[in-house]
Amino acid sequence: MSQRSTVFLDEMGVGVQWKLRNPASSVEVAGQPQAVDAPVEAPVEVIAEAAPVFVPPPAPAPAPVVAAAPAPAPMAAMRQPVPAPVPAPSPAPEQPFADEPVAALDDDSTAWFDEAPVPARAAPVSDEAIAAMDWAALKTAVSTCTRCSLCDVRRNAVNGRGAADAAWIAIAAAPSRLDEKDNQAITGEAGQLLDNMLKAIALKPETDAYVTNLVKCRPSSDDGADRAPTGEELLACRPFLDRELALTGATMAMTFGQYAAKGLMMGPAARGKVMRYGAAELPVVATYHPDDLLRRPEDKAKAWGDLCLAKAARD
Repeated sequence: MSQRSTVFLDEMGVGVQWKLRNPASSVEVAGQPQAVDAPVEAPVEVIAEAAPVFVPPPAPAPAPVVAAAPAPAPMAAMRQPVPAPVPAPSPAPEQPFADEPVAALDDDSTAWFDEAPVPARAAPVSDEAIAAMDWAALKTAVSTCTRCSLCDVRRNAVNGRGAADAAWIAIAAAPSRLDEKDNQAITGEAGQLLDNMLKAIALKPETDAYVTNLVKCRPSSDDGADRAPTGEELLACRPFLDRELALTGATMAMTFGQYAAKGLMMGPAARGKVMRYGAAELPVVATYHPDDLLRRPEDKAKAWGDLCLAKAARD
């Protein structure tokens, strides 16, 4: 290296970095060492500062993709009921006898109902047995009576109501549909009117009167309407009425409705006079049935006259 190059490199601050230790060295040329007379300086490694290189900043990671929320449903749709999920059909149960043939039904599939025997009607209680009964036995006998055909179609046999030792006995012909339903003699609005009629002549319905019917079961026509009792039905129930009269010891009777008056007397009967019933010649006064008075309120004045007549006959 020349002196000029050395000075130049020194000024740049990159002077000689190394020198050969042994200036007399050999140089291998084509595989043969060659002698070198003059010392040869090794080439100087020049390290130049690299120009700054612009490195772009890393690109931001892409934001995660979020599915857009569904648009809110209109209010009309929100008000619609959400249909319930339809359950999957259950598998049909295994038929244990699926392989067996099924016998064909007859054309009349209800014929077997007629095969059951009809229970025989209980023997009717005798007149003599009724005449010896107390109140408990009498009520049981009425409830289970089989003395006429009404026992086959009745809903209830209606016992009397009121004081067991009443001085007055109020008698209607037979239970109405409502009486049968309530299982009580002269019930509903008619019963309330009857109580008011008794109170009008200074009687207490709970302690002074006993209310009953000539026939204890409701007679009805083929279309289900109430009807008057027949002579057979009146005779079948007469022992029950006679026993009620004996047990109460009543000294005055009033009949309510024309069928009650004629049924008790077993013949002609009329309002406005005192009639006599039985061997004891029990005084009887006939008047309107409360149901008749509810339909024809103008007859209440006549009924008031009948009540006054009965009161006078009793006193």
